[in-house]
Amino acid sequence: MKILAAGDLHGDTRLANALARKAEKNRVDLVILCGDITLDDSSTSNLIGPFVKRRKKVLLVPGNHETLATADFLAELYDATNLHAYSVKIKDIGFFGCGFANVGVNRLKEDEITKILSRAYQKIKSAKKKIMVTHVHPEGTLMGKLTSFFPGSSGVRKAVSKLKPDILLCSHVHEAEGVEEKIGRTKIINVGREGKIIKI
Repeated sequence: MKILAAGDLHGDTRLANALARKAEKNRVDLVILCGDITLDDSSTSNLIGPFVKRRKKVLLVPGNHETLATADFLAELYDATNLHAYSVKIKDIGFFGCGFANVGVNRLKEDEITKILSRAYQKIKSAKKKIMVTHVHPEGTLMGKLTSFFPGSSGVRKAVSKLKPDILLCSHVHEAEGVEEKIGRTKIINVGREGKIIKI
């Protein structure tokens, strides 16, 4: 499977179109958006549509710039899947997620993040490969050292250590775009605004 994962579009329709062209050019099977798709719940038009127009399946999680209602609205409108507190199995790959962050208006407590990810994981735990999707990065990573504004999440870190997914896709820290690192055997990728092509 070939995936295009990106995050932090912040309502930028030109970026959404560029990413959709990238998805088409690279013949990806799936697009994953790691939150902050909108800018403070506004500008919801033409952010998911460009991918759907090119017949790309979209999975998404909300970031700290949108509410659950907005994420659900986008998912329903474009036949996408909101992975917040949810999981989906595609072929032999299981995807599960938790949106939002540990800062801002749409804040989650750290133990909530761990519980949400643990519950979502249960339905795909038999999958051959497991991919966790969050907005916020784990605590104690290089990604966290590249920003003084956004603390890493101890809840995400705990879930990674407990569930041991093959890959964690996140965004949130713009300065960490493209950074890849590991916690145990889990590869963590900050997919960023430009997006990352991932082959599984």
